[in-house]
Amino acid sequence: MWIVAPIHRVSWFCCIAFSWFCSLKRVKLPWNKDETSTPAATETPVVQPQEQLPKGYTPKKGRPTPKRNEVELAKGVRHAPVRPAETPAEARARRKELKASMSREEWKALKRREKDELKKAQQRTRAAMDRGDERFLLERDKGPAKAYIRDWVDARRFFSTLMLPIAVLLLVFMIAGQKFPEVAAYSSMFGLLAMIIFVVEGIWLGRKSASEALEHYPDTPETKMSLGFYAYSRASQPRRLRSPKPRLEVGGAPVAH
Repeated sequence: MWIVAPIHRVSWFCCIAFSWFCSLKRVKLPWNKDETSTPAATETPVVQPQEQLPKGYTPKKGRPTPKRNEVELAKGVRHAPVRPAETPAEARARRKELKASMSREEWKALKRREKDELKKAQQRTRAAMDRGDERFLLERDKGPAKAYIRDWVDARRFFSTLMLPIAVLLLVFMIAGQKFPEVAAYSSMFGLLAMIIFVVEGIWLGRKSASEALEHYPDTPETKMSLGFYAYSRASQPRRLRSPKPRLEVGGAPVAH
């Protein structure tokens, strides 16, 4: 009896151990591989075909490109247009405000810069007048008839061109005549003779030049007398001091344009 009990316990223990082993074999342990599972498919990135873009293509920025004027205004490089002053008082008031907003050195630099710009503008205007540009000529010099008169006078020599030097010489003789009466007498005779030549030559060249100018430009609003006076005033000036500058050398022929 005492022998049967231990055998029965051993057999019972063996049955429990065998059933536990069988159930444990069906459990998937962490170190066991899954025989039924298949290896995960390797994910390969799908490369999209790149679109062919034209050369020099710039992608959109999502906003309109600012204009150059707007950029310069924002940076302070360009200033907004200012309404011009309507009255001299308004111009003086703006000048005072500008002076008050600047230091002494800045104001001096501004005046110096304005003076230089004015001088350059005057030089450009003077050069254009010497070239005979109609846009910069005085009213007395404008018109094709006046241009023909200038060419007609510049192409000839006249005694009236010596009017200014002769006037200076007569002034010297008059001063010297206070001590030398003989010099005063000769200077008076010379001055009278020169005046007669000036008058005769002036009448001739005025009528001659005006007649030729009216032949080429019959529709000009200028009269014959005004053209004659203009020709004589041109002839009485030294050649280097004439404005506009002579376009023809002495001996040339004026051409009607």
